[in-house]
Amino acid sequence: MNKIIYLDAAASALKTDALIAAEVDFLRYKYANAGRGICARVTAVDDMVAQTRTDVAAFINAAADENIVFTGGATDAMNRIARLIDSSLGTDKTIMVSDLDHHSARLPFECICGSRGGNIVLCPLDTENNLDYSNLPYADVFVITAMSNVFGMPQDVARLVAAARKKNPDVITVVDAAQYVVHEKIDVQQWDCDFMCFSAHKIGGDTGLGIMYMKNPERWVLPDKFGGGMVAKINGGETAHNREIQWEPVPAKFEAGTLPLTQIAGLGVAIKQWSPRAGADVMRHIRQGLERMPRVQIYTAPDAAVATFSVEGMHVLDFGALCGARGLCMRVGNMCASWAVRRLGAPAGGVARLSAGPWNTIADADRALEIISEVIK
Repeated sequence: MNKIIYLDAAASALKTDALIAAEVDFLRYKYANAGRGICARVTAVDDMVAQTRTDVAAFINAAADENIVFTGGATDAMNRIARLIDSSLGTDKTIMVSDLDHHSARLPFECICGSRGGNIVLCPLDTENNLDYSNLPYADVFVITAMSNVFGMPQDVARLVAAARKKNPDVITVVDAAQYVVHEKIDVQQWDCDFMCFSAHKIGGDTGLGIMYMKNPERWVLPDKFGGGMVAKINGGETAHNREIQWEPVPAKFEAGTLPLTQIAGLGVAIKQWSPRAGADVMRHIRQGLERMPRVQIYTAPDAAVATFSVEGMHVLDFGALCGARGLCMRVGNMCASWAVRRLGAPAGGVARLSAGPWNTIADADRALEIISEVIK
């Protein structure tokens, strides 16, 4: 069997032995539910969750641990952010999105406007398909994709936030950092954003865990989801009309139900092992090889974190299947970012994308290029 060349880091990172060992150790020897007991094992789990929250806060330079909410992933976080904002602003709102957005970043806000009212406006892009901070329209909410999973270029988030606030000092800024976090250091204080989210699995953590950063969590009086662990006390009668609910302090107020504890047990390890721009040398090598191939059209910039391309005369699904049969794992299709792919003018079916991680070597890149060359001949 051929060795698998995994060049799909932008979709999800492979897991290290240390990450797997940490989660197995937790499941085998340390498991208990958090926040629901007073025995020594539960206390140890509570301490583990608190320490991981501290690690995350330091990782993104958050002002306090209370700004960090654990979610089911970046998609879950974006949908929750949309619900929180919708309940606060009501129907008369203008939301700015862009053609860089992943479906998870844009669709929750578009669907809210479609069902409850509101206006969607587009953030303009410059000639290099970057968000154009010099010509922003007015908005009540600004959804910012910090790095497109199609174009792979970091955006100047701090400058975009500042430009949006010049148009509206009260604008709520929401940053999707799911791709950015893999390649660049996040500094939410420098960005000055109101919300930010990313998924653990993009940086080598486990699936089913996301981070939702909230700059001012106390601003959002009513939580967006309800259940165990978030209620401090219920006073009064048996119906909503004559009772008062006291919520737990943040972040517990926004963490209803059982947390994804196994994934949290591994996240601290993933953060410690994270390295910015890992795989950059491999990507440069791949880019240079693709540039020498006939029929290959590359859409991304030379210094992009990913290589997005198509092959003249081949449907992308055929191309992907033939490469996959030879042991090359990559992403093909619309990347869950239909608007960005459409801007490329790519063939029907979408594009192919190669993305390297810290596990990849130049030998992997050479073998991938060899496979692609075989397939397109």
